[in-house]
Amino acid sequence: MKPFLFVLLLLVSILSVDGQAIYKSIESSKLGESRELKIQLPRGYNANEDQHYPVFVVLDGDYLFEAVTGNVDYYSYWEDMPDAIVVGINQFDKRYDDSMYSEQNSLPIETGVNFFEFIGMELLPYIDKTYRTANFRVAVGHGETANFINYFLLKPKPLFQGYIVISPELGPQMIEYIPERLKSIDTQTFYYLANTSGDSKPIIGMSNALHTDLSELENENLHYNFKSFEGPSHYALPLHVLPNAIEKIFSVFQPISKAEYKETILKLETSPVVYLQEKYETIYNLFGIEKTILINDFKAISAAIEKIEKFEYFEELGKIARKQYPKTLLGNYYLARFYEETGESKKAMWTYQSAYTLDEIAGITKDVMLEKADLIKEDFGY
Repeated sequence: MKPFLFVLLLLVSILSVDGQAIYKSIESSKLGESRELKIQLPRGYNANEDQHYPVFVVLDGDYLFEAVTGNVDYYSYWEDMPDAIVVGINQFDKRYDDSMYSEQNSLPIETGVNFFEFIGMELLPYIDKTYRTANFRVAVGHGETANFINYFLLKPKPLFQGYIVISPELGPQMIEYIPERLKSIDTQTFYYLANTSGDSKPIIGMSNALHTDLSELENENLHYNFKSFEGPSHYALPLHVLPNAIEKIFSVFQPISKAEYKETILKLETSPVVYLQEKYETIYNLFGIEKTILINDFKAISAAIEKIEKFEYFEELGKIARKQYPKTLLGNYYLARFYEETGESKKAMWTYQSAYTLDEIAGITKDVMLEKADLIKEDFGY
């Protein structure tokens, strides 16, 4: 077996051990029949009884479900997105009926209405009742179903906060409805649109026209991304889109990147510590997760403070670090830097000397702390 293939199979097997799909049928009065579901719970779901999880609802679950679960599991494993529940709706032989819309106004009719109501009035309440869900949902659709998920966006209170719209076969009037709705939407909404050179001309034309209108919108609640791929076929496109879409939708959850540090943090006119606090407040408000501030993010903010020489910001950073990592040197190191740079040398020396009782972290060692204390002692003759 080739080494790359062996590693890939090993990785897939490791990622799949604690995340097996659950197959269920749900009886629907709206559809007048039962509908098959595929459900994947996060690893550790049963062990973390107090945690609630965002939900992905995947249309065309008969072929898209595994592509979504693989990406969700991979990105959550590396903590680039929160753990999430993925629900796939099988539509084999039902896709046309489920996606039916009026030629007059491009809105659902007949079996399309039934499917719309099934998702909103039966499926989502069932998932919320059965599993520990957070109030953040992402809808995924491809082709006809990519058009369909936009109908939930048009509701006065949209049922989803994220939309992954892959090569949509848009109803004619949808290119008017969608921009108009997103122009005025008053809740945080993530909209990712994609097409490929391998799509049909109507799909390319309509999705490009939609992109043109959406790219001109100015709404701080809208987080819009578009990518046109060169080469993949219409049916291969989801495999290319999903990693990029997940990265964009959950970018705030990810560690501060080099680009974010250079292009945003170093150019701030306000405190980078406030930026850090707002980042984690956003994570809580969006996903309902009280995420511990990453060491990577503390180091990025500390580096920015050193770079811009606004050493007074170290005081608040140190207080936050003490709360987040109380048994470590992190908070005391930042507070000592604050005292050192603002003329309180004795306080700085004493704070550095606290290294005796605390744990080392992030390259900050007891030796480093004690050396800094000794330098101050020598300079000032204490």
